[in-house]
Amino acid sequence: MTTTGLPSYTRFHPKWYRVRMPIFWWVRRWVHARFILRELTSVFVAYYALVMLIQVRAVGLGEQAYAQFSVWLETPTALILNAVAFLFVAYHTVTWLRLAPRALVIRLGGRRVSDAAIVAGNFLALGGASIVVAWILLAG
Repeated sequence: MTTTGLPSYTRFHPKWYRVRMPIFWWVRRWVHARFILRELTSVFVAYYALVMLIQVRAVGLGEQAYAQFSVWLETPTALILNAVAFLFVAYHTVTWLRLAPRALVIRLGGRRVSDAAIVAGNFLALGGASIVVAWILLAG
């Protein structure tokens, strides 16, 4: 140390040892691949949000703009992209609902609710909400 309190470095100061990590390190183990895949699904969630915003804008611009948007949604490219996005968003939803007990601790009567009960409640709520949305769409 110098008198200023800062460490003194020499020209031959040793470099820190750093383990080289390949870019696809996560491919080697399925646990890591699932984690990375789950994180990548957020891109498709953002895609769905963007499509919804474009749809709202088309509705606001009038019937002709909405008709053009609807025609685009029926193109093979959009259908394939939406089908792939749906699969990734479904995976995102399932993994998020299964992770909920780690992020949410519920206590009833001083006792912690089991992880299985929280997961089951999440899936029941998802099923109920899906039934309500399907009923609204099919009844109208």
